[in-house]
Formats: sequence, structure tokens, C-alpha cells
Amino acid sequence: MRETTIDQLAAALDQGAAVIDVREPAEFREGHVPGAINIPMDQLFARLGEVDRDRSVHMVCASGNRSGAMTEVLTANGFDAINVAGGTNAWIRSGRPIAK
Repeated sequence: MRETTIDQLAAALDQGAAVIDVREPAEFREGHVPGAINIPMDQLFARLGEVDRDRSVHMVCASGNRSGAMTEVLTANGFDAINVAGGTNAWIRSGRPIAK
């Protein structure tokens, strides 16, 4: 499984990277990486058609565990998926802004 750091994610976002947050909607509303799209992990397989197969997608959750599992799902289905190590919690600890 490919994995990236918070610093690498920030740089990728500056280049227009796609980010999917697999947390539950209530968690997402509390704060998320700016630009992230919320597709809860229990809906991801049914919503694969919403994910662009022609570009890399960064997967994020609270800590990196759920997004890691979903990164493997996407990779197994032909996507270029990258897990964000440390997840949203690491993003917040780094002092970066969150969206609500």
C-alpha cells in the first residue's frame, strides 16, 4: 500500500490533488482537510463511480487505519490510491487549517 505524509499531502493539495475522507458524516462535519470529499467507508464500494480513475486519490480518515483499508480496496479495483499516514488528527496536530 502506498502511503504519504501530511507534508506530502499539503504539497499535493497545492497541485490540486484529490482527497477522499472515509469517516462518518458527523466526523467530517467536525473538521476535515480542505477540499476533501466525504465518502464514508461503508459507502465507498457502491460509490466507486464517483472516483476519478485518471488521477491519484489520497485517502484520509481520523488516524490512517480506516483510510488504509479503503486504500487497499481502491487499489484492488484499479485506482491509484494513497493512504495519508496519521490522518486528519495528524493534519490538525501539524497546525494546518481544517474546513467545516
